Amino acid sequence: AEFEEALCKYLKAEHICMFSSGTTALIMAIKSLRLEGEIITTPFTSIATAQAIYWNNLKPVFVDINETDFNIAIDKIEKAITLETKAILPVHLFGNPCDVQSIENMANKYNLKVIYDAAHCFGVKFNDVPVCNFGDLSVLSFHATKVFNTIEGGAIICHDRATKEHIEALKNTGILAGDKLAGYGFNAKMNELQAAFGLVQLNFIEEVTNQRKTATLQYRDLLKNIEGVKLPKEKDFVTYNYTYFPVIINSDEFNATRDELLQHLSNKKIFAKKYFHPLVTDYPEFSIFRQEDISTARKVSDNILCLPLFHDISDDEIARVVYEIRHLQKTLN
Repeated sequence: AEFEEALCKYLKAEHICMFSSGTTALIMAIKSLRLEGEIITTPFTSIATAQAIYWNNLKPVFVDINETDFNIAIDKIEKAITLETKAILPVHLFGNPCDVQSIENMANKYNLKVIYDAAHCFGVKFNDVPVCNFGDLSVLSFHATKVFNTIEGGAIICHDRATKEHIEALKNTGILAGDKLAGYGFNAKMNELQAAFGLVQLNFIEEVTNQRKTATLQYRDLLKNIEGVKLPKEKDFVTYNYTYFPVIINSDEFNATRDELLQHLSNKKIFAKKYFHPLVTDYPEFSIFRQEDISTARKVSDNILCLPLFHDISDDEIARVVYEIRHLQKTLN
């Protein structure tokens, strides 16, 4: 309860429901809306996003992404809407907010629910409003790999007391206050140790974010003139948390493929990641569901690389990563 109160204050949220993981939070968020039919989402995300839809007996529909921010493409959403569409599940990828206003307008036009997968977006703000406050529901992950973590954990942000009480019952095997049963539920509660760890972490989140920002700016400065390495652009009016540092490798200009660069870095004990690769729709379990033209997602997935980024990465470590990127390029020229 203390952790919940602290997070509400920090995130300027009316109501937060704490969970044992981000995945269970996303499953319960969808469950709480009592949906039947299809949910439109992106193939360029964690497999957990699609799994949450599947576990609710709903059908995911995959649409393409923008090449600029890797988020779901608004125009592609509208083309995919049918009578079976009941919700949109966008992902704020790499801490980069979706076009929340356009998504809200479209949802209102077609009477659709919006559930945001905000796993990467703790502390991110748009026009000084934490992005987790947009949509009908927004889901955070507190996994150990996130900027803010409780070792494992997650949360749902909602906007009214009735919704919070319904979600709290769902995560507590359906039990309401007074030992009444609200129907079927699941045991997905956050435990006290996770909450205690989160309270401690909250004391350091501003310092951690500032350190990650410094590291990001150094990466940008050292990489800006390397041909074939495309850097992510920051948007106006957004306060970032600097959770990942993705780059796109143009093999024709860089003279090596993304996979060749990944292998070179690995040989030097530098561990980057193809993130997200493969696409969700590359797995047989999800290739069976409807997908529109996802050529941009395919292109991004085949060429993206997330470079090492953590709050206490040193200047020398960043310089070493960039040196090895340059070294490979020079070797192959």
